[in-house]
Amino acid sequence: MKKRIGLMGGTFDPIHLAHLHIAEESRQAFQLDEVRFIPAAQPPHKQGRKIASAEQRIKMVELAIADNPFFRLDLLEMELQGPSYSWRTVQEMQKRLGQDAELYFITGSDSINDLPTWNHPKELVAACHFIGTTRPEVPFDEEMLLDFFGPQLCSRIHELKVPRMEISSTLIRQRIAQGKSIRYLVPETVAEYIEKEGLYQ
Repeated sequence: MKKRIGLMGGTFDPIHLAHLHIAEESRQAFQLDEVRFIPAAQPPHKQGRKIASAEQRIKMVELAIADNPFFRLDLLEMELQGPSYSWRTVQEMQKRLGQDAELYFITGSDSINDLPTWNHPKELVAACHFIGTTRPEVPFDEEMLLDFFGPQLCSRIHELKVPRMEISSTLIRQRIAQGKSIRYLVPETVAEYIEKEGLYQ
């Protein structure tokens, strides 16, 4: 039986409790054997904004997932040269894990609705399942997805309703810059690291 591997990519600048919650909900709902957190080296959509260093973002992910035996850090995108495109990541991950691994790409419903604009979208959906976590205000655009991907590929895009958590990395960076507490928005170990490193001030 194939191992089910969840892929959770992101800038993680910083990683926060909503990331961890979505990963755990996905793991349980789709019986994933593990979830790999893959920090982006050069996020193609974040160019121009100053982000924490790769080392700092890696350390924050390490601290955040340390107490969950089903979560692991994967530096694949850091090792690939150039922008972090999901298509390259999935291809390389499948190559490394072999055909015994079935990949499940975890993302939000807004990203699912943007899938047609991604790099090699049809090949990507053919290569791995997608778990789209939905919020009431951002449902799947089912008609558009079906029109673009067709029924066979659409059967590989799965909806997962998760409790709403109004947490984002942008919000956390803003709160730090304003001198506000980020307690209960990120794991305690991550909050301590951010303070020690003087990040986002």
